[in-house]
Amino acid sequence: MAGELVTGPGLIQWGSLVLGRRQATGTVTPYRWRSLTGWEETPTLDSGTVNRSQQHGAWPGQLLAQPRTVTVEGLMVRTAGGSIGAAVRTLSAACTIAQDEQPLVIWLDDRGPLLLYARLLRRHLPVDPSWQLGWAAGGALQWQATDPRRYQLTEQTAATALPAPESGLDWGSPETGLAWGSPETGLVWGTPGSTGDIAATNSGDAEVHPVIEIRGPVVTPSVAMAGGSGLVLEYDITLGATDVLVVDTWAGTVTLGGQSRIGTATLRSAPEGAFTLPPGATTTLSFRAAPGSVDPAASATVRWRSAYW
Repeated sequence: MAGELVTGPGLIQWGSLVLGRRQATGTVTPYRWRSLTGWEETPTLDSGTVNRSQQHGAWPGQLLAQPRTVTVEGLMVRTAGGSIGAAVRTLSAACTIAQDEQPLVIWLDDRGPLLLYARLLRRHLPVDPSWQLGWAAGGALQWQATDPRRYQLTEQTAATALPAPESGLDWGSPETGLAWGSPETGLVWGTPGSTGDIAATNSGDAEVHPVIEIRGPVVTPSVAMAGGSGLVLEYDITLGATDVLVVDTWAGTVTLGGQSRIGTATLRSAPEGAFTLPPGATTTLSFRAAPGSVDPAASATVRWRSAYW
């Protein structure tokens, strides 16, 4: 799990490497850092604002965040004399060139840890005579995250079946009649049904792109966002009992068994990338299907993390 070695403020985890004071085992890490830039800063923004041609001012355009660059400066390595090589080798092994992004977890203060997915762009560690004493200072590490949002470590999950009514009162036979129950329990209204709705809370200050998994059997499944936006994701597809349609709204993909099914989107379906959970709010997502598709085994699962700028 990302961040399992980050146990308190001042710690940074990159893979199995921990920078800061102490690792989860309580042993002192040989890697220290002095300053951090790009973490508590707004990422660079692309502005779609266009100047007015015959008036003062401009037409406000959309603001889009560019990748976030995070830099640790003042990197220090401290070991016993003559053993700094092993610590530097561990640092180098953790900071190799990689094509795929991986979690970078940073815990600064009482707000707790946050993560982003990044790639290492730079590793710098000056070499001077102090190496012989087990000491290296003035280094730096730099990462770039194509998704500039910072996320909570805990992924939230919510699921629902298609709407189904409750079974209602059991009126019994003409001989027994209705079972009135006890004064404490009252009437038994039957097995609760399903609303088909999911409440998804994004407690952060940035919009979130959820991942939606739709399991069959179901015909023409859809997930609609209640409220002002009215956005709907709907697919003209029939899913069997073992089929799972995965909608990744950040990647903009719709897959079934690893194969793209984005072409099954109906005319009323919104672009996947536009389907986001607004910040600081609880959003109701409604799972529906074609008339007559009411199998109780069908379900929709939504996964997301609260996000922060």
